Amino acid sequence: MEQTASHNYIELTPETEQEGMRLDKYLAESLPDYSRSFLQQLIQSGSVSVNQKTIKTSYKVKCGDFIHVSVPEPETADIEPENIPLEILFEDEDLIVVNKPQGMVVHPAAGHTTGTLVNALMYHCGDSLSSINGVERPGIVHRIDKDTSGLLVVCKSDRAHRGLALQFADHSIHRIYTAICHGTIKEPGVVDAPLARDPKDRKRIAIRPEGRRAVTHFEPIQALKQDFTLVQCRLETGRTHQIRVHMASLRHPILGDPVYGPKKCPFNLPGQMLHAGELGFIHPVTGEMMSFRKGLPEEFERILKHLSAET
Repeated sequence: MEQTASHNYIELTPETEQEGMRLDKYLAESLPDYSRSFLQQLIQSGSVSVNQKTIKTSYKVKCGDFIHVSVPEPETADIEPENIPLEILFEDEDLIVVNKPQGMVVHPAAGHTTGTLVNALMYHCGDSLSSINGVERPGIVHRIDKDTSGLLVVCKSDRAHRGLALQFADHSIHRIYTAICHGTIKEPGVVDAPLARDPKDRKRIAIRPEGRRAVTHFEPIQALKQDFTLVQCRLETGRTHQIRVHMASLRHPILGDPVYGPKKCPFNLPGQMLHAGELGFIHPVTGEMMSFRKGLPEEFERILKHLSAET
């Protein structure tokens, strides 16, 4: 791939091994700074041309195609900064690493316009958040679910965002989650199953052959009472609801998961018992290896202690 960029114009030329890829997939792999849905919107709006002609999302790219992408300049964010306390583990002029509490949405969306991590970050960081992912997701390079707790790295500069996006794209980011799962899990394993939106329910994710590749490595840590297992999961890829769907596919859904778990939960929980406790990456500006750990939140510890207690 050859790439040149001038302001908000990007020019791409597919290489031989990329021939035959769908245009939207090719753009998503070539431009990891942008989400696939955002790039699809650009194609549909006519902001992407191939050999000086507008083209459909399903177009299959050819070696030597001249692809021109016009990315609109970032709009001014219409998000209110809010003085919400943040637990900050690290911060410099390019990055900030935070521990997101269970129940907090990462960025504003329908039904969640206030109280999000982005609202808190805008108060704390002011204008110092990367603009690459648009006005509603300033600084956000990856997410964890509302009812999952744990570590997130947020980008304060575009140079950091571009560098980290490449690390996420090549799956070199180290991410370890701790979960309490239903059932007895005796052996470690891997789930390699593609994920996509469930056509019957757009709020759910399902294993589907046309989905994006998703790989979860899991290992049992401790057998618990009442037929539960404490599990450690390592993400090779990072798709929406990935661990939740993959573990549910093994008939070991996560305790407290209201979407993929049993309808009746034996405990009154605020969300699934899933915690992003380890995060590692290479600092995209300094080149330093960064590694962070955060212990389990209080509610998770309480449930774990109860299920670990001797009878």
